[in-house]
Amino acid sequence: MAELLIELFSEEIPARMQVRAADDFKRLVTTKLVDAGLAFTDAIAHSTPRRLTLAVTGLPVRQADVRDERKGPRVGSPDAAVQGFLRGASLASLDQCEQRDTGKGVFWFAVVEKPGGATVDALPGIIDAAIRELPWPKSMRWGNNTFRWVRPLQSILALFDGAVVPGSLTLKTAEPAPEASEGNVCLGGEPTAVTLPYGNTTRGHRFLAPDTLTITDFADYQQKLAGAFVVLDREARKARILEQANALAAAEGLSLRDDPGLLDEVAGLVEWPVGLIGTIDQAFMDVPAEVLTTSMRTHQRYFALETSDGKLAPRFILMANRTTEDGGKAVVAGNERVLRARLSDAKFFWDLDRKVPLEDQAKKLAEITFHAKLGTTAAKVHRVEGLAAVIARAIHADVDATRRAARLAKADLVTGLVGEFPEVQGVVGRYIAYEQGENAAVAEAIADHYKPLGPSDSCPTAPVSVAVALADKIDTLVAFFGIDEKPTGSRDPYALRRAALGVIRLVVENGLRLDLGDLFLVARGQLNLDNAALDGELLAFFADRLVVALREKGVRHDLIAAALSHGTGAGRAEGDLVRLLARVDALAGFVNTDDGANLLAAFRRAANILRIEEKKDGHAHDGVPDATLLQVDEEKALAAALDAARTASEPALAAEDYVGTMAALASLRGPVDAFFDKVTVNADDPALRASRLRLLAGIRRTLNHVADFSVIEG
Repeated sequence: MAELLIELFSEEIPARMQVRAADDFKRLVTTKLVDAGLAFTDAIAHSTPRRLTLAVTGLPVRQADVRDERKGPRVGSPDAAVQGFLRGASLASLDQCEQRDTGKGVFWFAVVEKPGGATVDALPGIIDAAIRELPWPKSMRWGNNTFRWVRPLQSILALFDGAVVPGSLTLKTAEPAPEASEGNVCLGGEPTAVTLPYGNTTRGHRFLAPDTLTITDFADYQQKLAGAFVVLDREARKARILEQANALAAAEGLSLRDDPGLLDEVAGLVEWPVGLIGTIDQAFMDVPAEVLTTSMRTHQRYFALETSDGKLAPRFILMANRTTEDGGKAVVAGNERVLRARLSDAKFFWDLDRKVPLEDQAKKLAEITFHAKLGTTAAKVHRVEGLAAVIARAIHADVDATRRAARLAKADLVTGLVGEFPEVQGVVGRYIAYEQGENAAVAEAIADHYKPLGPSDSCPTAPVSVAVALADKIDTLVAFFGIDEKPTGSRDPYALRRAALGVIRLVVENGLRLDLGDLFLVARGQLNLDNAALDGELLAFFADRLVVALREKGVRHDLIAAALSHGTGAGRAEGDLVRLLARVDALAGFVNTDDGANLLAAFRRAANILRIEEKKDGHAHDGVPDATLLQVDEEKALAAALDAARTASEPALAAEDYVGTMAALASLRGPVDAFFDKVTVNADDPALRASRLRLLAGIRRTLNHVADFSVIEG
């Protein structure tokens, strides 16, 4: 067994693209190996800022032999058929074939055995195709090459079983210059190709070890890169970064602020991490901490430090990509100078913005277009205020505080600080609100109304914050659905899926008893949207988002659909998410019992019979069975059981006692089983048949009163 080692060495690859690219390259190469009949033991991919590396172990040195059998015409067939068969099998005569009795006659068979070729012969095409098919989000050309890649490729290392794979990557095919001419005819040679040959060399760190390294195998590759100041393994780089950062922080009596996203990004910026610590000028420490950390994190990739009480410390950690003779002093000084310039702008805007009352800032929202078809941001704020007040009354939040929070929630969008640092919208408004003496509930709601921004973001719990956050998201959803700007496929430019998931989390995690359908109605009224069908579309959209939100918890999508389709009894799908999920939990418990599983099977049987017979008869059999036609004990028992189940389940369902509701349904199992065992539904007597079909309709009606059992899977 042999090893294949490939390294694509280039200019710096954007950090966000490295891991995906390494995984894609591994997938492309290994898939093509398998397609070529080359099994392998293991494959591992690595990425650094300047290289994608793949090592595949356990490859055979030769491809497996191939035995190809082809069935030909029947013995004695016309010569034309025989000759066509021989040509297709690349054979000269029937002497190379054999006769076989297939039980349906004697036929000619061609058996062609092809010895497997050397594995190395298949590798150049596999490597070339994988490089070209690598799906980059963005790519470029360089020089006068026609080949596109994320960054200029400098070399390709390709070793199989210790030897260089013969081959190269064509970067450009150039037309030759004319050598001579005769009249109007230009004479020249063949087109020439500019190629990047596969080799056995790489290079270490750009500055610390730029010399060429000759490689023999993956173990040698790892060892020589480590000696050339390159940490190949991404997780090892992350561990090295954390170790150095924590040590530097501890030496100052501080702690490192947890930031996995930044750690991932920095690991893609350096091949040899060297931690250094810098200082933030004290003059900037009165700027909101979130602004400081955003500037450091987003623009400079610095790690923030905290004091023992969790406050932002006036220090930061940066990761250089090399050691220096002065121990990093010049690097730190340069980074402090850059940070000082950026934070000077932040302080200027902060000092300016907090002098202007938020109410005055909010008036400027009338000059900002929210959407061409939906008016200004000020109009949206007005709608959110009205909807938030409705929600506040329903959840017993302070209505006046909710109105004020909604009115000021987007005021900081026109501040200079948010203009410079859009990531801190809402947060800046909260700081200004506190400085200007606003109620704490109002100030916190200004910052929290955007939340939750994603599955890992915290969810507001304060009533005023919840009311404003819900109103903002629901207004956005109704507004964009109303102008037919709905998500399609992967396209969701207005983040409506995220808004719906935010609404779900706000409602469910706070246990709010709200009917979304009622809130959609209010929101539509404020938008002058006289389209009741939107409510159904939005509830269906929420059902899809519920499936996504609850998938990780193991909640079945069909149970959500069954509970949602049940409706409220007012011709509208269920919009109370707390009630919906309680019903889903009860359904899950019910269908996982023997009684539930058997009753579900009986429901399907009844529904199938009804579908066939109702189609045949041209009408539904939804009436009440004729008691005088109940002949056998089993149908009498079923009729009584259905009455008893409805009597018990309806008040339990109204009281949201879903366990009691399911218990009432479970009592139907015995009578339903006995009915199907003993009773012939399609009796010869038309009146008796109709009565028994109504009994089946009673099963369907009773179960569907609780949930739509037709959508529950097996």
